[in-house]
Amino acid sequence: MRTLPVFLSLLSGLLMATTSAAPAGAAAKPADVTPDVVFQRADFATGTPEGTTAGDGLAFGSAAGTVSYTDALGTRTWEYARWTGPERAVGFPATELIASWTADVPPGSWMQVETRARNAEGLTKWYSLGRWAYAEGDIRRTSVPGQGDGDASVAVDTLVAAAGKAMTAYQLRLTLYRAPGSSVTPRVRTSGVMASNVPERTTVPVSPGGGAWGTELNVPPRSQNVHQGHYPEWDGGGEAWCSPTSTTMILGYWDKWPSAQDTSWVDPSDPDPEVDYAARYTYDHAYEGAGNWPFNTAYAGRYGMDGFVTRLRSLTELELLIKAGIPVVTSQSFKKNELPGAGYGTNGHLMAIVGFTADGDVIANDPASSSNSTVRRVYPRANFENVWLRSSSSGGVTYVIHPPGHALPATTPGLPGNW
Repeated sequence: MRTLPVFLSLLSGLLMATTSAAPAGAAAKPADVTPDVVFQRADFATGTPEGTTAGDGLAFGSAAGTVSYTDALGTRTWEYARWTGPERAVGFPATELIASWTADVPPGSWMQVETRARNAEGLTKWYSLGRWAYAEGDIRRTSVPGQGDGDASVAVDTLVAAAGKAMTAYQLRLTLYRAPGSSVTPRVRTSGVMASNVPERTTVPVSPGGGAWGTELNVPPRSQNVHQGHYPEWDGGGEAWCSPTSTTMILGYWDKWPSAQDTSWVDPSDPDPEVDYAARYTYDHAYEGAGNWPFNTAYAGRYGMDGFVTRLRSLTELELLIKAGIPVVTSQSFKKNELPGAGYGTNGHLMAIVGFTADGDVIANDPASSSNSTVRRVYPRANFENVWLRSSSSGGVTYVIHPPGHALPATTPGLPGNW
């Protein structure tokens, strides 16, 4: 489970949209207000390098300096190389930024992702949006709590603008660390920032079809609930593991599993050791859970995948990805009676969207199921779209994970690209 915050908005006072009464999948009047969303990939050939080299991603070339870092594992000295991206305009007044990345970070190295924003008063300070490592003996993989001031605050993995401090531009800063004198070469393969302004709306109209009705991708089902009580040091399975379970299902679709050797530490009686493995290696030690959004897409990068976090504006957009053979993970919250067929309510939950029925309803591999055989669910299009996109939910947060060689479809014409 990923508990969702109540999103800030600079659009208070707008007329609220109403849920369409049209049948699921029928063409409907567009929403009165649409989220402003853009996803911008980092170009490592631009910006200011300090010891980094650009080419095949962004690599540690030479040390720009050293720094002492302390966490629960102790105090160590690290040498670092850093890249600071150029200031990039958002194109609208954004209320949130989420950075995501994929990287090769071998043992003996780690990385930090930071952003700062421009508002009407100038540039903010730098905020950390994550300290990432695959290995467990170097640092504790973690978000950084307590980063609030008059400009913005960090909600786990999301930079949230303070009221009246909309963000019109931002900079991204990536710092690579390794043991002094080491020959280890950490490398960022991809990175990007999603900027958004989710309008205040309690209901969302159903969207028209996007060409994927009748398409269902063969995504292997995995239940989070069969792991209830497993490995409490990584939040104990069950409802806490919806995000790594969903990420695992997507990786399984692309035939990217941890090996038997990788999962040899998992109890032999465990039905799906790959889920326990994902929970362990997405676990955020400050958040104390495996639901950090960018940590999940970064984990997918462990298998050579491209992965990022964005927001989609509608199921119409999501259909474009399904039609292109790309299942996705969505984040939503709802009361028990708001999503027919679910049978539960949640303050924040991730599931894998794998297709659409011939009538346009959503086919989900929902890990909040009693067994793998009951993971496949069909949710009414209008109900699902509402609980996923409204401002009291995630506002359309989605993980997009795919092999680099599998092309993404074109984005929605006339709107900023959000993948």
